[in-house]
Amino acid sequence: MNHNATIFLIDDDPAVRDSLVLLLEEADFSVLAFESAEAFLAVCPSTPRCCAIIDIRMPGLDGMKLQAELVKQGMVLPIIFLTGHGNIPMSVQAIKTGAVDFLTKPVSRAALLVSVEAALSECDRLQMQTQANQKATQCIATLTEREREVLALAITGLANKEIARNLNISHRTIEIHKARIMQKTGANTLLDLVRIAKEGGLYS
Repeated sequence: MNHNATIFLIDDDPAVRDSLVLLLEEADFSVLAFESAEAFLAVCPSTPRCCAIIDIRMPGLDGMKLQAELVKQGMVLPIIFLTGHGNIPMSVQAIKTGAVDFLTKPVSRAALLVSVEAALSECDRLQMQTQANQKATQCIATLTEREREVLALAITGLANKEIARNLNISHRTIEIHKARIMQKTGANTLLDLVRIAKEGGLYS
């Protein structure tokens, strides 16, 4: 079975790296292994479908600091943390900052593969969200300044007459603007407009 996915493995222990690479390659994953966070960041490879298995405790940049750096760089990369010294506060912190899973060494083949599949599903979801955001941003970029003003008020749930009063223009003009907004964004309903506005960054 070809998963069409790349797993990045970052661990300073050569024995752990070798055993995990073997395990993952036997499961038909493509694996790129690195001995340190710095070595990974120097290459910072990006593939369409990927995740990273990162040792928490490493000399130099540790796993949590590497995760923070990847977030800062805006990399869409779901992370599974591995540790030989796991504790509950650390695992809670890892999950809170976006890790998919937190596994304690030695990890079983079954547990690791379940986590990898979950991480790849998360990668798919994040990429779809990124594409939707880009598309919505492009749609909103085609709107005139007045159309954006109308959109901003429309998504708060205001009726056309209330929008017209707010902008001091006629009710009929609002209807024309809204029709153009729907056409340009491809929205069919107010809910579509709200989603597009959110994905396009008009509000968080």
